[in-house]
Amino acid sequence: MSNWTSLWYVWLILLTVFLLLLCGITASCIKLCCRKKRPPVETFSRHPYDLTVTAIDSDSTAHSTVT
Repeated sequence: MSNWTSLWYVWLILLTVFLLLLCGITASCIKLCCRKKRPPVETFSRHPYDLTVTAIDSDSTAHSTVT
């Protein structure tokens, strides 16, 4: 059986997996900490004006005078 120190590619793969896990855990902790400190933001802003829509059907007089 081969010696574990001679299998450098196995150690490289293990180190890569460990670093990816460490980066993921660190990113999750930073995201969680930033979410706690930041006040909630209102996603939908309310507009101070009203919008009125008037529907004109094909039988109305306004439509027949235009066409």
